Amino acid sequence: MRVISLLGSTGSIGLSTLEVVAANPEQFSIEGLFAGSQFEALAQQIKRFRPAIAGIAHKESFEPLCAALGVSASAGSWERTRLVCGDDQISATIRESSSELVVAAVVGMAGLSGVLAALESGKDVALANKESLVVAGGLVVDKARATGATIIPVDSEHSAIFQALRGVPVGDRSSVILTASGGPFLNTPIEEFAAISPERALKHPKWSMGAKITIDSATLMNKALEVIEARWLFDLTPEQIEVIIHPQSIIHSMVRLRDETVLAQLSEPDMKGPIAYALTYPHSRLTRVMKPLDFAAIGELTFYPVDHVRFPGIQRALECLRGANGAPAVLNAANEVAVAEFLNRAIPFTSIYKIIDGSLEKFGDRRYNSLEELEGLCSSVTEWARQTVRSVRK
Repeated sequence: MRVISLLGSTGSIGLSTLEVVAANPEQFSIEGLFAGSQFEALAQQIKRFRPAIAGIAHKESFEPLCAALGVSASAGSWERTRLVCGDDQISATIRESSSELVVAAVVGMAGLSGVLAALESGKDVALANKESLVVAGGLVVDKARATGATIIPVDSEHSAIFQALRGVPVGDRSSVILTASGGPFLNTPIEEFAAISPERALKHPKWSMGAKITIDSATLMNKALEVIEARWLFDLTPEQIEVIIHPQSIIHSMVRLRDETVLAQLSEPDMKGPIAYALTYPHSRLTRVMKPLDFAAIGELTFYPVDHVRFPGIQRALECLRGANGAPAVLNAANEVAVAEFLNRAIPFTSIYKIIDGSLEKFGDRRYNSLEELEGLCSSVTEWARQTVRSVRK
């Protein structure tokens, strides 16, 4: 029985994680459930899984959560579940918990505190929050090494590499190849990009995900962030990371070996696969997690090079990895603002990269030596990007 805490329980990864847990009650126990602001969904999860601890990050959502559970906010508990609110209390709870594994599925920079709290206390982390490594890769990896905790990637691409590399000596590794579906605008003429609406950008051809990551997929910024994530997960140089378009999303990533052999991991495009692998690692896999691949029905697997004019994010990510250690954090912070403003209809689709490029030009040479300096840098980029949007709207 593996005891688990789940950060981001109401998001798409969190929901899929709970599906896997519910299907295998003899193997998993939920100790903690934590969400951002969706108190109604969290209340239903608490009633179903009855964790020892549950919490909500947005303090204004705490009273509604308690009301949904039929208790007063002052009670501090529902039946045997202790209730907490705020990032600080959630992080403290993660440090004190007896969970063996923390699933980190909070989207964005907001997920970093929970990841660090888990690693500081020596807990293994099933990482679905790519921004933690993008923004603070050095800090996160150093923390894991210091406590002996293992970071198990949940992103399908990094899970594929993680699986393919099992048993491969470090000296035999040449490079990794991240695959990308290409998103909804793979074949859309670049002249039409300025007219792309949020509704259109949110229609991903393969995946059902949250709004932010879906827009990142439309701009291929998700792959840019994954390039940076891969650098830290697998201790790679920028030259060892390749990206290729693979619209069928059957090959989730590949590894080149020094003799030019290529190892690939294939499966149906279903996030329950990498989630289940992370929950059970390093022990035996679960059975019947996904549908089996029907190769005859698939018919063909196709591959295309990335068009870096239409989708410049991957090149930006590689440039950031070659520069100051703060550059990836600048890229991420600017992208978070730009995506939010696009979804709010404040900027057109084509301005997402303009905000990113402007932020990199102004802040891309910054370095940080501590978490406090990193947080200050991200705050400066966020404020500058928001002011830039406001000035454009005027």
